[in-house]
Amino acid sequence: MNRWAAALVGALCVVTSACSSAKPVLYPNPHLQSVGKEVAEQDIDACKQLAESAGAEEASGKGGRVATSTAVGAGVGAAAGAVGGAISGAAGSGSIIGAASGAVWGLLTGIFYAFAGSPQPNQAYANFVNRCLQEKGYEVTGWQ
Repeated sequence: MNRWAAALVGALCVVTSACSSAKPVLYPNPHLQSVGKEVAEQDIDACKQLAESAGAEEASGKGGRVATSTAVGAGVGAAAGAVGGAISGAAGSGSIIGAASGAVWGLLTGIFYAFAGSPQPNQAYANFVNRCLQEKGYEVTGWQ
């Protein structure tokens, strides 16, 4: 049981780091050069807070995709395990083993796609922050 607990904690750490926030990349225009990076970081943080207070959410749903992938994997694994168990005469234990292995496969697949996915935030959130920064004199070239 201790191995499962360690694996769960490790998976949660991976999922949490997969949801880390993206930041806008600023073009080094005269305004950025005049205010410096420290002030620009403060302006970025202020625009992000303003976007959130307006109701725009930064998250792009990666956690939900991981959960969905895990659930789908469990369902597919249970079905496959039940079929395999029925052939061998133990459908109940086969479906339990299949569900467990399918859930693990789904979790790992979901984590992989969360990492491999784009670091882009929610489009409404990015548009809000981009406009806020543009009104302050910055030029946003993209997000990473």
